[in-house]
Order: sequence, then C-alpha cells, then structure tokens
Amino acid sequence: MNKLDAQRQNEIQQAEELLFAGPQALGFAKGLFQGHFVADWVMPYPGIPVAQQGELDGTLKELRQFLDEHLDAAEIDRKADIPRSVIDGLGRVGVLGMTAPKEYGGRGFSQMANCKILEEIGRRCASTSVFVNAHHSIGIRALLLFGTHEQNQRWLPKLSMGEQLGAFALTEKEAGSDAANVQMQARPSEDGSHFVLNGEKRYITNAAIADVLTVMARTPVPGSDKTSITAFLVTPDMPGFEMLEARMPKMGIRGTATGRFALRDVKVPKENILGPPGKGLKVALTVLDFGRTTFGACCTGAAKTCLRLAIEHANTRKQFNKTLGNFHLVQKKIARIAADAYAMEAMTTITASLIDRGLEDYMLETAMLKVFTTERLWECINDVFQIYGGSAYFVDCPLERMMRDARINQIGEGANEVLTSFVALVGMRGPGMEFKEIYDTMMKPTRERGFAKAWTAGKHRLGAAVRVPEIPVRSAELRWFANQLGRLIWRFNVAVNRALITYREPILDMQLVQERIANAAMDLFASTCVLSRHDAELQFAQRNGSSSSPDKFAADLFLRQSFRRIRHFLAGLTDNEDKWVLATANSVLSKPGS
Repeated sequence: MNKLDAQRQNEIQQAEELLFAGPQALGFAKGLFQGHFVADWVMPYPGIPVAQQGELDGTLKELRQFLDEHLDAAEIDRKADIPRSVIDGLGRVGVLGMTAPKEYGGRGFSQMANCKILEEIGRRCASTSVFVNAHHSIGIRALLLFGTHEQNQRWLPKLSMGEQLGAFALTEKEAGSDAANVQMQARPSEDGSHFVLNGEKRYITNAAIADVLTVMARTPVPGSDKTSITAFLVTPDMPGFEMLEARMPKMGIRGTATGRFALRDVKVPKENILGPPGKGLKVALTVLDFGRTTFGACCTGAAKTCLRLAIEHANTRKQFNKTLGNFHLVQKKIARIAADAYAMEAMTTITASLIDRGLEDYMLETAMLKVFTTERLWECINDVFQIYGGSAYFVDCPLERMMRDARINQIGEGANEVLTSFVALVGMRGPGMEFKEIYDTMMKPTRERGFAKAWTAGKHRLGAAVRVPEIPVRSAELRWFANQLGRLIWRFNVAVNRALITYREPILDMQLVQERIANAAMDLFASTCVLSRHDAELQFAQRNGSSSSPDKFAADLFLRQSFRRIRHFLAGLTDNEDKWVLATANSVLSKPGS
C-alpha cells in the first residue's frame, strides 16, 4: 500500500469511527439513498404541543414588543456593536436560555419553539440572530448536552439569564470546515489536576464578550503517540488568555463581536473537561447539528422579510404607468420568494422536531437544512434586490445590509461545499456497503456467512430498485404530488445505485457527481417537508369548512419547481461537461499569474 492509499484508509477509518460509531437507525435522509420513504420522521407534520404553544405565543408577543422598541438593526450595523441594553433585554425575555431547563434558569422550550423565536429575530437583524445563535444554540449547547450536573449548576443559571455570555471556539488557521484538523494543544499536568492549553483561535463569534468559551484542543491518547480532540470550558480570566483582536472588521453581521484569541500556557482544571475526554470532535459536531437548525430558522425569518419588502415595493412603485406587481418578470421573482420561504419554514420545523423527539441520527437532515436554507435565502435577497433596482444599492434601504449579512451563511458552521459532499458520501454509505457485500462474496464465494449477508444485501438493493415508495398523504388533491415524489425517490435510488456501480471507490473524490446527488437529495427532503406541511394545512382548512389553505399556491409552486430541479440533477449525472470543467480548471491552475 503506497502512502496515498494509506492516508485514504486512515481518513476513511477516522470518518467511520466518528460518524458511524453510534446507533444507525434508518432515518429519513438515509432512507432516501436506499429507496425508502421513512414516513414517521416527516408525517404527519409536527406541531408545538398545546401546553407550550400558549407560553410561546406570550413570549413571541413580549419579544416583538421589545424588538420594536429597542432593536435598531441599521444602528447596530453602523456602530458594529449590539448594545448591552439589547443583550440584557433578550436575557429578560428568556431568549438567551430558551431551551435550558427551568431548574437552571432557562425556559425549557423545545427546539421547534426555539426556532420560532430565532425566526422572529432573523426577520429583523442578522447580527442579533447570529449573536443569539453563538451564545445559545452552540455556545451553551455543549453544556446542555454534555455537561455534568455540577458543571450545569455552576455555569448554566447565569448563562441562561444572560448575566454571562457563551461562545464556541473551534475555528483555527488550519481548522474551519475541516474540524478534525484542530491544532491547539492541551497537555495534562504531571499530577493530572489540570491541562495546559496552547494555541490560537480565530473567527470566534462572541469571543470578546463571552464569559465562558467551549474550546476544542488536542489531548494525548493514553498509551500511544496519538492525540484526539477534547472539549474544555475556558474563562477569559484564566492567566494566559490573550485577546489578540476583540472585533475583527468584516463585511457583514458587523454587530457581532467576532474575535481572535490565544491561550498561552493556560491552566484549565480537569473538572472543566466537557463530555468524554478525547471525544471533543463528536461534541463539536453534535453541537453544530443544533446550531444548523436555528440557522435555518434565522434564514427563514430573513426570507419572510424579503417577501414583505418585495410585496410592498411591487404594490407601490410605478413604472410605465403600471405598478411593478403587474409585470410578469417581477411576479416570477415574488412567487419564487414566497415558495422558497414556505419550504424553508417547513424544512426547519420538521428538522427541529427530529431533535425534540429524541431521535439520535439526524446529522444528514441538519446538514441538508443548512445548505438549502442558506442558498435559498441568498437567492431571495438577490431577487428582492433586483425588484427594488438602484435604490437597493444605497444604505437607506435595508437590502444592502441584508445582502452583506447573508453572505456568511454559506460559509459559517460548515461551508456549503463541504456539507454537500458530506450529504452525498454519508448518504451513499448504506447502499455502498450492501454492494460491497455482494462484490466481496462474488470474489470469494466460499464465505458462508458472507453469502448470507450478500443475499440480504441483494434483496434490499433489488427491492428498492423495483418498488416505488408510497407517500401517505391524507388530502386527495395532493395524491398527484405524492405519486410524483415517490417516483422521483425511486429514480434517485436507481441513480445512486448506478453511480456506485459505475465509479465504486473513486466516487469518494468525484465531487461534481457528489454535488448532483446531494442536491437531488436535499430537494427531495425539502419537497417532502412542503408536502407534509401542505397536507396538514389542507386537513386543518377542511375541518374548519374551507376547501383550500392560504399558502396553497406557494406550496404547489415549490413542489413543481423542486421536482423539475431533481430531474435536472439526475439527468446531469450522465449528461454533463465535467471533463471539460476539470480540464479548464487544471489548465488555468497550472499557469498562476497569467
């Protein structure tokens, strides 16, 4: 085995240990790749329990009043700072500890309810929504998930009330989307009472204002020369904590305190280890699952603002003796924004419900949500920007700020390109392992146990190849959409099987193929969420004497456009210009500076 092959095998082994060590129940996204429709993950459309809905409504009313009176997004952008009075007010409303248990000063809300809170903030100010996300959704989330009772008692009450603020410190010079490449070192003391941390972190939201930071660092693996990542709770008053840059100037979300700091021989007590030693990467990825869900909520809120602004301008601005809303090319943009905002909300709600139900493996769904909503929001802002024309370019209109703020979404908490490949590769692992069983048995037919496993794998692959999944909608008028979705899932599975058989292991490096497979899977997930929501709304309308739901046209449009995109992605697996794309890129890359 050459050095490159050895490195590849090591990477595969690390990925297997990290992503597939826990329970591997067939969830919705993984089911898609195997030609199954795991209905109970997405249908019926989830709702917030009645007991919590009243409390949520009261909190939303209080939050809206506070934001109307005290939140000035334009001023936050100009001054590059969120006033402490706003932070304190969010703490009083309960936003900063929304999902923390009541025994620790939190509100005890579900993730679905929390997403409604973040959507409301996301409608108004991206800086503030990112600040809340950094503090609550990832900053104290590690404590909520992995903290001991003693750690929670010590830290959570003040964090939940906003008396203290949290941050999540993963990113370094060589570790961004490549979370496993953390270089910060943590060496145990001789007596084992503490660890000595050395290294730098950058692009850390809330770094300069946080009182508690969850820091990822490399610790030695006992009995070997290897290291693994461990999560530590670090406070800025520890000797050796040095803030290198408190507020890094940036293009958008200027109100957030994005900083760069160093740890110079910082002694962190062993009691501040968060989660199992050496399992910090698992801690980080689990925390980011929660953050990506509220990321979707913030993007949904911003998309709804785009829709409101587009409608207002289209109904009032006149050109050529008509309001803009009378022009079909403007209507096309507004319809697309409405359809995408509807889908973003449906997708966020269903993904959040997976967390609330205590399901254990929703990493693919949260990755899909993050990529889908951030890409759709960027298109929504671009569309409404175009509707406003030249006026959108000036600072007295919120759209130039929204565009600057939104650009980070496709990069933060996992670059979309990385997550796209992740969706494809993790999704294809299930059918890929079954094909491997069949192939290995054909090569070594004497293996009795292998034959039994190969027979089972073959039945699974054959069954998925000949069976169109049934989508259990309750509304008769949605049966056509359900049938179309079932056939597309079947076509998707056939396409995945064909790609695995054609390319085998080299598909691990074929990112243009991965992109089409992942994009098709993401649209299948989004369409399912829209169909589930649409079905629930029709059922509700019919119970109340109406024959239609208020968002019928937006839902129908999204499904039709999504189905067209899926067919396009699948067709591109065999009809594309990939060879010429790569040849052109390699030609240009070989002549730098030309």
